[in-house]
Amino acid sequence: MDNHVGEVRGHGFGTGPVFLASISTILGAIMFLRFGYAVGNVGLLGAFLIILLGHAVTVPTALAIAEIATNRRVEGGGEYFIISRSFGATIGGAIGISLYLSQAISVAFYMIAFAEAFRPLAGMWQEAVGLPFDPRIVSLPATIALIALVLKRGASLGVKTLWAVAAILALSLAGFFFGSAPAEIRPDGLPLISGLSDPDPFMLVFAIVFPAFTGMTAGVGLSGDLENPRRSIPLGIMTATLMGMLVYVLVVVKLAESADSVYLAQDQLIMSRIAVWGPIIPIGLAAATLSSAIGSVLVAPRTLQALGGDGIVPVSGANPFVAAGRGKENEPRNATLVTAVIATVFVLLGNVNIVARIVSMFFMVTYGALCAISFLEHFAARPSYRPSFRSKWYLSLFGAVMCLVLMLQMALAYAILAIAAMGVLYVLVRRQRSGVDDLTSIFHGVMTQATRYLQIRLQKIPPGDWRPSVIALTPRTFDRSSPVQLLEWLCHRYGFGTYLHYIPGMLEPASFQESRRIRKRLIRTMEDRKGAIFVDTMISPSMASALAQSVQMPGVSGMENNTILFELSVNDPEDVLDEVVAGCLMAGVPRMNRLVLRHGENFFGARKKIHVWLTWHDARNANLMILLAYILLGHHDWHGAEITILAAYPRGEVEQRANELHSMIIEGRLLISEKNVQVIPTDDTIDFQRLVEARSSTADLVLTGFTTTRLENKGRGLFERFPELRDVLFVSAEETIFID
Repeated sequence: MDNHVGEVRGHGFGTGPVFLASISTILGAIMFLRFGYAVGNVGLLGAFLIILLGHAVTVPTALAIAEIATNRRVEGGGEYFIISRSFGATIGGAIGISLYLSQAISVAFYMIAFAEAFRPLAGMWQEAVGLPFDPRIVSLPATIALIALVLKRGASLGVKTLWAVAAILALSLAGFFFGSAPAEIRPDGLPLISGLSDPDPFMLVFAIVFPAFTGMTAGVGLSGDLENPRRSIPLGIMTATLMGMLVYVLVVVKLAESADSVYLAQDQLIMSRIAVWGPIIPIGLAAATLSSAIGSVLVAPRTLQALGGDGIVPVSGANPFVAAGRGKENEPRNATLVTAVIATVFVLLGNVNIVARIVSMFFMVTYGALCAISFLEHFAARPSYRPSFRSKWYLSLFGAVMCLVLMLQMALAYAILAIAAMGVLYVLVRRQRSGVDDLTSIFHGVMTQATRYLQIRLQKIPPGDWRPSVIALTPRTFDRSSPVQLLEWLCHRYGFGTYLHYIPGMLEPASFQESRRIRKRLIRTMEDRKGAIFVDTMISPSMASALAQSVQMPGVSGMENNTILFELSVNDPEDVLDEVVAGCLMAGVPRMNRLVLRHGENFFGARKKIHVWLTWHDARNANLMILLAYILLGHHDWHGAEITILAAYPRGEVEQRANELHSMIIEGRLLISEKNVQVIPTDDTIDFQRLVEARSSTADLVLTGFTTTRLENKGRGLFERFPELRDVLFVSAEETIFID
């Protein structure tokens, strides 16, 4: 339920200003100055295709905005508010700054085009003054006057002016449609294709004309001044978009039937030769560009004000200044002054063709982001996302893809420049808001939906090649780092790790709150370590009950947990060893592979030598030990390390076992050279423990196997063997694992 219903916000405008701001920007300078050029170079069919492609971007965007606006209260900032509340402050801020710059520079673009309406008077000016006509003579004072008027009277006067300007615009279009071209410029019939011998390429024409389609969202920037934005934004922009599309189609048909391709391509004011009264077109052009400029000068400061309110502007001390408002309507006076400076600078430059193309790219980025939000919201299926108007997910996806494709097709260099600028803005905003997470609930919802779907699918699919899905449970998380480090290595690329911190006790409010605090600490620790493992806590009365719960829990990666990792230090008391023995025996019940890491102060040494010991009584463990060793080698921490396989077999089996290992190497089942395989004959006279210590005392990690039977017989003594070795990983395989 919206608690803000009935609350008058800002000026309390209705749907009219949204429609006027959008339609006056749509039917602007490009329609008057460049549609003739477009029809002349690509013909009527090409012009239809340009309109179709342009609306392939704007219609999905309009539908996306209509959908998002009917789901949540859209406050000041328009498109920036929508994007930042969906994508997060950092990403939304980067897009918002580029959007603001596009809107501010658009004021200059429209005012320069406004000056072009006075081009027919250039001869009179030159005769009267004796100087060539410079559009800045008109555009500069007009820009200053327009901004001064908005500063003095605010948005209310700007909206009233829009009504008057829109009326002039409608009159000029009527004069054009009811006019008739002179016979000497009329074509023979209705030319569907261009009659030029060397027309401009289609995509170049589209790039020049595309700014005509970017005015659709102009009215959204008034969101903070609307009484009911949930109704006014969808209705205003959809009506403006559809009306603009209809007018565009009628304009290109009228142009095609009225003038030959040569005249259309060369005369940018060809519409004045077709209209009932020629001067009505420059007047309409002046009205259209002035209304577009008014729309931009109303919207841009409100976007900047919203950016300042969120602390996004990456300039020290600028945010409070631009966020400040005047009066009960919260007029963005300071933000308007900043916009005035930017617009005046670009008006003085006199030629914003290059900047205008970059502006178009930024608008493309904005539209693509809005379509992407709508698509992601459909996919995320969040319960809180319940818009009263719904677009289709495939239309939103199509709009987002079209924005990217058209950016690259229109001008690759400008597209790359715009994307690079977005990257720079992202870095600046990120520094401004250090510690703020970029991802918001929309991405969380998308990932949740994707995980849900994949989990269900994976459960139905038989597992393929074996890969480790390791779970670790220990109460000694913050006392030692070797266990979590080993888990990260084993699950870096080929597997998945779940690390559980055990908290002894009953599940009570106090213990649960403590577990949530520890969980947050674990997550921060993993972020600092850049570890790709899942962490959580487990509250249980005893280690045995916690372990029983852990080995039965489903794997969070979509794979069943197939391996459990225990740990002990060489300095741990006997009760820790007894705990590990009991845990290994319990983990054997669900037939999980068992790993026991015995670690000391060495912390895996130089990470250059791994020794794998194969023996005659635990052949089942061989493949798992070798596979784990190779998985470790895949991590960059073990770059340059070597695996040495030491196979201790009874003397009578040495030749047979050596041939088996040799065959495995030849067939590629062991990716190791023969020089790193040592077959050692043994008998009852050889002390195996001394043998291992003599050969592997300098190894950084030693892997050796054990079985349930030997564990039951030897107890904790099994894990106290080889005291002269550094770090040891005891391995017991309960699965049949193949190395292919």
